[in-house]
Amino acid sequence: MTGQPSSAVLVLTFCIAEALLMAGFALVPSLLPQLSQRWSLSATAGGWLGGIFFLGYILAVPVLVSLTDRIDARRIYLAGATVSALALAGFASFADGLASGLCWWWLAGLGLAGTYMPGLKALTDRLPVAVQARGTAFYTATFGVGAGLSYLWIGLLQERLPWPGLFAIAAVCAALSMLLVWCGIAPGKPLAAMPVGHSHWRSVLGDRRILAFCGGYFGHNWELFGFRAWLVAYLTWTHARTPDSWTAMPGLIAALATFLAVPASILGNEGAQRWGRARWLQTVMPLSGVLAIVVGFSGGQSSRLLLPLLLVYAASMNLDSAALTAGLLTETSPEKRGTALALYSSIGFAGACIGPIAFGVALDAFGRSLQAGWTAAFLTLACGVGFGRWAIGRIGAAPPPTHVS
Repeated sequence: MTGQPSSAVLVLTFCIAEALLMAGFALVPSLLPQLSQRWSLSATAGGWLGGIFFLGYILAVPVLVSLTDRIDARRIYLAGATVSALALAGFASFADGLASGLCWWWLAGLGLAGTYMPGLKALTDRLPVAVQARGTAFYTATFGVGAGLSYLWIGLLQERLPWPGLFAIAAVCAALSMLLVWCGIAPGKPLAAMPVGHSHWRSVLGDRRILAFCGGYFGHNWELFGFRAWLVAYLTWTHARTPDSWTAMPGLIAALATFLAVPASILGNEGAQRWGRARWLQTVMPLSGVLAIVVGFSGGQSSRLLLPLLLVYAASMNLDSAALTAGLLTETSPEKRGTALALYSSIGFAGACIGPIAFGVALDAFGRSLQAGWTAAFLTLACGVGFGRWAIGRIGAAPPPTHVS
C-alpha cells in the first residue's frame, strides 16, 4: 500500500482487528467453572489463572508501548498478534493443569500487551488531531465489543466443542487480526531517531496529572476485570441456589453485560467532554462502587431483580473507560505519548491482575458456596474503584499541562 485510508476506514480497520484479537479474551473466565472442576482448583488458584493474563501484559507493556515512540506501532501490533495466536494454540495443545495453564495464559497476556495500546498508538498516529478523541473512544469501546463477542461465542459453543477446540478457534481469530492489519494498514512514516534514554520516563513520572489518570485506570481495571473474571462463576452459583431460565445461560448474560461497555464508554467520553473530565470521573466512579456493594448483597435473588442490577452495574463501571484514556492522551505531548501509554497500561493492568486474585482470595476466606463469600468478593471490587476515585481526585491539585497538541 502507498497511502493511508480515510479516518473512518482507519478506525473501522483497527476496531475489527481488535475485536478479532479479543476472541479468546473470555476463554478462561467462561471456562473457569469447568477448568476449576477438571483441575481441582481453589478459588484463589482460579483467581491466579484469571489474573496471570494481565501479569503477562504488565511485564511486557512498558517495553513494547514505549518502543512506539521510536518505531512504527504497526510493527509491534503485528508481532503481538502473532504471539497471541501462538499462545492460544499452545493452551489448546499442551495445557493440562494449573502450571501449564498459567504459562500459556500468561503468554496470551503478553500478546495483548503488543496489540491493545500499540494499536491505539498506531491509530492515533494516523488520525488528524481533531478526531483523535472520538477515534480513541471507539477503539477503547471495541475492547468491550470484542470481550462481549468472546463471551457470546464461547457460551454458545462450549456445550458443543471440547475446551481445546475453543482455544484453537480463538488462535485462528488472532491470526486473522494480524493479517488484517498487515494488509489493510500501510506502514507509517519513519520516526525520527530517538535515544532510549530516560528523559521521557522522568518527564512522564514527574507529571502528577498523568499519574492521576494512571491511578484512576488502575482502580477502573481492578473493578472491571475482577468482575469479568468471576461473572460466569457468580451466575453459575446463583443458578445453583435459585434455578432460573435466565441464569441457566451465564455466557449470554456475561456477553450482554460486556456489550454494554460500548455505549457506556462512548457516552462517558461525551459526558466528560461536556461537563469536564475530572468532574465526570469523580461522579461516575463512586456510582459503580456503590453498585458493586449492592450486587454483592443480592446473590440468590430473583433474576427479575438480579439481572437488571447486574446490567446497570456493568454499564456504570464503563462510564469512565474512554474518558480516562482520552484524558491521558490530551495530557501528553505527541513525542511522549508512547511512554505515557506504557506507564498508563502498566499501572492500569496491574489492577486487572490484582482484581481477579483479590476476588478469589475473598471467596476462599469467607466461603465460595456462601452468600458471605460473594459479598466479600464484590466488596474487593468496590475497594478497587474507590482507589481510582481517590487518584482522580488528585487532578485538581496538579498543574495543567503546558504542551500544545
